[in-house]
Amino acid sequence: MAVPKRRMSRSNTRSRRSQWKASAPALVPCKRCRQPKLPHVACSVCGTYNDRQVINV
Repeated sequence: MAVPKRRMSRSNTRSRRSQWKASAPALVPCKRCRQPKLPHVACSVCGTYNDRQVINV
């Protein structure tokens, strides 16, 4: 197992960790009700997916 030979400084550690950011989810409008929803997921407002009713809301 690889083990670091020297301790990493705080500035190097923090600059490396600064790239770990949460990204906002990509939302697309529903074709039927125009509410934002996740792509490839049934709409939680009207219950449609791929122009078909899949959830009874």
